[in-house]
Amino acid sequence: MNLPLFPLNTVLFPGCVLDLQIFEARYLDMISRCMKQGSGFGVVCIVEGAEVGEAASSFAAIGCEALVRDFQQRTNGLLGIRVEGGRRFRVERAQVLPDQLTVAEVQWLEEQPDSPLQAEHADLAALLSALAQHPLVEGLGMAGLPSGQLQLANQLAYLLPLEPGQKLQLLQLDDPELRLSQLQAMVEHLQGDAS
Repeated sequence: MNLPLFPLNTVLFPGCVLDLQIFEARYLDMISRCMKQGSGFGVVCIVEGAEVGEAASSFAAIGCEALVRDFQQRTNGLLGIRVEGGRRFRVERAQVLPDQLTVAEVQWLEEQPDSPLQAEHADLAALLSALAQHPLVEGLGMAGLPSGQLQLANQLAYLLPLEPGQKLQLLQLDDPELRLSQLQAMVEHLQGDAS
């Protein structure tokens, strides 16, 4: 499956919402094609290079499909789009087209069936609930109780101020329970640094 890629300095997770401003011709064309075809594009985290200008020289091998949910012309003349994370994928092969758009052959990653939240997830659920009060998170429409372990893990991994490398580590994990226990350890580490 060929997927146009949008390398960013962020890691998108399934079910999470991201607002983008599009101004480069290659991405305006890509968004226009995606909207006509009703398809998504891939968000991959930049490892080396920049978001604008030449194609990023190096990006993560694991990414997340982005599905356009809304768009509007901004007052600054740029196109604003809101995307929602879809399926996770692994980049098999990538090539940069003449217009500097990167297109990749991707393999979709299997998602494990979601499991209900357990008593040991109460602290993480409370943390997500506190994060949901933040005006920026509210603005993304991501407030509300998670329906299961997968949603809790994805939303926390997305919203917490973790290093991109840590977020990628979490995105690679297929098992939501494993993702949650890794998150628990990362949160404890963050709290340890803060005290």
